[in-house]
Amino acid sequence: MELTGAEIVVRCLAEEGVEFVFGYPGGAVLNIYDEVFKQDKFKHVLVRHEQAAVHAADGYARATGRTGVALVTSGPGATNAVTGIATAYMDSIPLVVISGQVPTAVIGMDAFQEVDMVGITRPCVKHNFLVKDANDIAETLKKAFYIASTGRPGPVVVDIPKDVTQAKAEFAYPKKVAMRSYNPVIKGHTGQIKRAVQMILEAKRPMIYTGGGVVLSNAAEDLTRFTRLLGFPITNTLMGLGGYPATDPQFTGMLGMHGTYEANMAMQHCDVLIAIGARFDDRVIGNPEHFFQDGRRIIHIDIDPASIAKRVKVDVPIVGNVKDVLAEMTKLIQAAKEKPDQVALKTWWTQIELWRSRDCMKYDRSSSLIKPQYVIEKMYEVTRGEAYVTSDVGQHQMWAAQYYKFDQPRRWINSGGLGTMGFGLPAAMGAQFAHPDATVACVTGEGSIQMNIQELATCKQFNLPLKIVLLNNRYLGMVRQWQEFFYGNRYAESYMDALPDFVKLAESYGHVGMRIEKPEDVESALKEGFGPELKERLVFMNFITDRTENVCPMVPAGKGLSEMILV
Repeated sequence: MELTGAEIVVRCLAEEGVEFVFGYPGGAVLNIYDEVFKQDKFKHVLVRHEQAAVHAADGYARATGRTGVALVTSGPGATNAVTGIATAYMDSIPLVVISGQVPTAVIGMDAFQEVDMVGITRPCVKHNFLVKDANDIAETLKKAFYIASTGRPGPVVVDIPKDVTQAKAEFAYPKKVAMRSYNPVIKGHTGQIKRAVQMILEAKRPMIYTGGGVVLSNAAEDLTRFTRLLGFPITNTLMGLGGYPATDPQFTGMLGMHGTYEANMAMQHCDVLIAIGARFDDRVIGNPEHFFQDGRRIIHIDIDPASIAKRVKVDVPIVGNVKDVLAEMTKLIQAAKEKPDQVALKTWWTQIELWRSRDCMKYDRSSSLIKPQYVIEKMYEVTRGEAYVTSDVGQHQMWAAQYYKFDQPRRWINSGGLGTMGFGLPAAMGAQFAHPDATVACVTGEGSIQMNIQELATCKQFNLPLKIVLLNNRYLGMVRQWQEFFYGNRYAESYMDALPDFVKLAESYGHVGMRIEKPEDVESALKEGFGPELKERLVFMNFITDRTENVCPMVPAGKGLSEMILV
């Protein structure tokens, strides 16, 4: 069957079972858009900015585990997409981003709307392709979806010149793809797994430390079974929240820069650390020199061999898919005659409970101003912990992570690695498209929301009933906090002056706007905003919060986990 390149692109997306393509048209991709118009296999979502297209595809991918798809034009369309691509790359999110390119004959000639998309994205993609022949489109897209979704997931860019979308070629979509240079390891090394199990059974002060790899590999149930079998304490990273139920007594809370006192102290003082799908990044362990401890042994499980022992020396490295490795380890532990030392474990739990009794998450509940922590606590109660929650980046992100108890995976959607302001709203759109009947909330700040606020128009066009919870402290809150702690209270350019009337702004887009200024009105406003009467409407809730509130606990940059600021 002979088709144009544009027809082949659309047929490939249909063959992959793509549900949604998030995009924005332009000259270099008009041939593809013309074919999108003619088909009914997937839905195209017109965003208002290409960055939002990629974030929405990213939110869809995080909420479902499937590969998200974005379509952008050449030049500024492609460069606008780069922030979204880098965001997905840092958090290992499977995306296929199709970008238009100028015709092959003028590539390198500074043609109108030409940029070297392959060169620009090379540092922030798992892989990228420039397709120069229509005959290569089908195989390239098959490879792109395969690479994006296997091993350690990530974004793949496919750059297609306009003349290639016009040319004709025989179409046959490959049923499978084999790449000699790309064969991710799935099963862990049996010998290493046995060594790890022996070390686990010998532990006196064990700690389980898990990250986003648990969520990405759909291993939450396996992790829960493994952890409850052992009775060990467990902590999640920011990206790993929901990988283990936050309401379970074995959960010590999130660790790291804004983690709990008990989680961080247990990380520092354990004798066997089991790291699962995590990478010991700087916001988790602080300075590696401070994290080093004689006598502590570390087991590190990750599908990406480059992530193992990159920042911290480990004793038992296991390369493999977290879900498969956990299943094998659980089986060996169940069959072992030897069991963990229950007396030592009880003593260890006594110490952890002593650390927990510090109540590091307490805050002033008697204030006449709205405390942002209180808003999140009440949001958790009103939604019964069942919402899909996206966030932007800053103080509000940390408060959402600290005070909303995620018991299920894929409910917490945020930009962890890159820290991208403007992520929350379009990511919430992607999650809502993925789960049209679910409650989806975007927790944001007045700085972040304005970076992609134009997507309120997309929400109106597609009738997305998102709930936006704005914690408005009239500052770039995390910047202000650092300026207070480390820059002598010199608040250089962190105050957000000339803010819009968010209620009127929301209403101008056709949505419901609310302004809440008193603590006693918080709960009723949330009940109304998330309630049945407004179930089908986007509700923008502008909470005027205490502008001086800081995120605590906090580990200052360059310090160790035990060097925490608690209040």
